[in-house]
Amino acid sequence: MHLLISKKIIIYLLLFCFLVSINNISLTNISFPKIDKIEISGLNIDERKKIKSFINDANFKNIFHLDKQYLKKKINSINNIEQFEIFKNYPSTLKILIKETKILARTKKNNLDYLIGSNGKLIQNDYSVSNLPFVFGDLDINEFLNLKSEIDQSNFNFEDITKLYYFKSKRWDIETYQGYLIRLAKNNVKNDLNLFIRLSDEDKFKDELIIDFRQKDQIILNDK
Repeated sequence: MHLLISKKIIIYLLLFCFLVSINNISLTNISFPKIDKIEISGLNIDERKKIKSFINDANFKNIFHLDKQYLKKKINSINNIEQFEIFKNYPSTLKILIKETKILARTKKNNLDYLIGSNGKLIQNDYSVSNLPFVFGDLDINEFLNLKSEIDQSNFNFEDITKLYYFKSKRWDIETYQGYLIRLAKNNVKNDLNLFIRLSDEDKFKDELIIDFRQKDQIILNDK
């Protein structure tokens, strides 16, 4: 579809240039339509205004002069965007379709509150979001995303987590709403979480609220 539109545009331009040449009209005297309509979907009003200001500040003369690389760089600077597409709707409309990132957790850095997006970016948090797990420690976002992937592949429910503790040794502790504290080893996270699910379903382990998987080939159980 895009290829067909591009071919039509080339044909129109060639025809236009031919007509201009035979009528001795200077191209410098021709004014192309300016971008007079910008349609943005997938963001709130303030963020849409921010993108529109990027376009206005660039002062593109018309849709043919649009610098997509410049615009992509500016849009990527907005941390809560997961992905986006830019479409030119000739002669003068610009469409931008945006998918927001999924917010996974909360954390604090340099005494500021942030949200953690599935795009691997920190989003400054100016409002209260209490139903997301809070991540403690000197966070490495890639390590967090790796943990989230391991959890998603296991039988453990990420939504049961109230707190996550990250350690410099690149391992995690998980605290759940049910009162469990799960001390994970650096490796085998998925298997250990599946084992935790089996243990927590057995009545004889109901009072064992600390489950420690850090020692190889053994599990240490304690009450709090």
